[in-house]
Amino acid sequence: MLKTLFALCALLLVLALYKNPALPETKVIAEQLSQEPSQVAVPPAPFKVDKNGVNYTIEPLFRYEIYGLVVSKYNTDSWWGWAHKAWNDHLNVTDLCVVWGANALSGAYRDISFSSGQWTCNFETSSDAAWQAFDVNKISNNHLLTDDPQLAKKLKSIRIGDQIHLTGQLANYRHSFGNGFNRGTSTVRTDTGNGACETIFVSELNVLRSAPSMWRYLMWLAVLGMLATAAIGFMRPHRASS
Repeated sequence: MLKTLFALCALLLVLALYKNPALPETKVIAEQLSQEPSQVAVPPAPFKVDKNGVNYTIEPLFRYEIYGLVVSKYNTDSWWGWAHKAWNDHLNVTDLCVVWGANALSGAYRDISFSSGQWTCNFETSSDAAWQAFDVNKISNNHLLTDDPQLAKKLKSIRIGDQIHLTGQLANYRHSFGNGFNRGTSTVRTDTGNGACETIFVSELNVLRSAPSMWRYLMWLAVLGMLATAAIGFMRPHRASS
């Protein structure tokens, strides 16, 4: 009996890992995601911030606001990431790849596979119909900057499938620590390739609707079930072999 329960929990865990993180059904997409990102030029007014002993110069270009569905993400302190550590870039705490407009409201994202690298958002599909339905001008990879520890924690906690509202400033930033570092930002949504990502010094983040949580709960339920059955099996008396 215990072996059967353990096997069932293991199967549930595999299924939950495959399904999680899950993107939401189209019917629960917030209406605000129909809006295009908004940007308004600001007067040149560079400012400085310090983080982890590094002094950064921020050069705001536009006030920026975006509503979007998070389809992929990368936290820059991930164990496999090296670039931001090598660059002494402690401001860029996470990258969020988001879709909006028709890509969100029509469900075009449902048949697309998304992934994030250290500075990229990648998407692909084997379906010609899905590719035709997907607007490559309504997706963006956003490098999110902050020197506020609480906001950094909130940004890193965002999950794939969350629907968010983000405000801040499109900005270039740099530092002269060590070998120095300089990074710009895209100011249009129609570019691709190197330099096409938006670099945003974030002022506020709101989660409009959270990602589906069922598979995440089932994943932990499966883990607890496996641990419980293993513990019971270990504690049960065993008949000595003759």
